[in-house]
Amino acid sequence: MFLQPDSLLLIAQAAPAPGQGSAMPSLIFFGLMFAAMYFLLIAPQRKKQKEHEKMLAALQTGDEIVTTGGIYGQITNVKDDRFVVRIAENTKVEIGKGFVHGVVRKAGADKA
Repeated sequence: MFLQPDSLLLIAQAAPAPGQGSAMPSLIFFGLMFAAMYFLLIAPQRKKQKEHEKMLAALQTGDEIVTTGGIYGQITNVKDDRFVVRIAENTKVEIGKGFVHGVVRKAGADKA
């Protein structure tokens, strides 16, 4: 049984070329990587951002805060986009709302 040159050509054309596979495993891999990145990085950051915005909306005159620069002070006035903060006797500064890091003590809370 000898193969004719024409039959070898047909066998070579029928077999898939090495290295050419389906793109589906690559797409599944990238989809899983995107999902992992979303649930590990993006979703927690969004949650933290929403909590910070909620905290900023609840701030009022008399609250003691700390800024992202580490300055402690008491809010004396609330404006649209910033707070007026007393940081020492006769010393007031205006800071942007986004620069408030956290609340030290709410107004009306018992002083310990």
